[in-house]
Amino acid sequence: MERYIGYSFFILIFVLFLSSCNNSKDGSKSPAFEKAAKEVQGKSVIVRKGVIDLVSIDKNNNDKVYECPMDWNVISDDPGNCPLCGMKLKEYSVAGTKANLEKYGFKYK
Repeated sequence: MERYIGYSFFILIFVLFLSSCNNSKDGSKSPAFEKAAKEVQGKSVIVRKGVIDLVSIDKNNNDKVYECPMDWNVISDDPGNCPLCGMKLKEYSVAGTKANLEKYGFKYK
């Protein structure tokens, strides 16, 4: 019984912690959370849809782009974080990115 109470208490504390992470002290969302929410709602230019044009993404022509290792259609020419999951974008060659896109069913040119 004590073990069950311990687990329940831990779960309650964890849920309270998670609910407080995205809110400021006055109950409003943090600026970082608001920015991420806007990006996810379709305003992010690094979330790619349709046929992905890798040549136009690699603006500096160094054969390197940054791609999310979880959301393969999130690709940028600059380092940063994925607006969908928050993971750090990983550097890949354009050929490596093509292989990732093909493997996960995305179209590219």
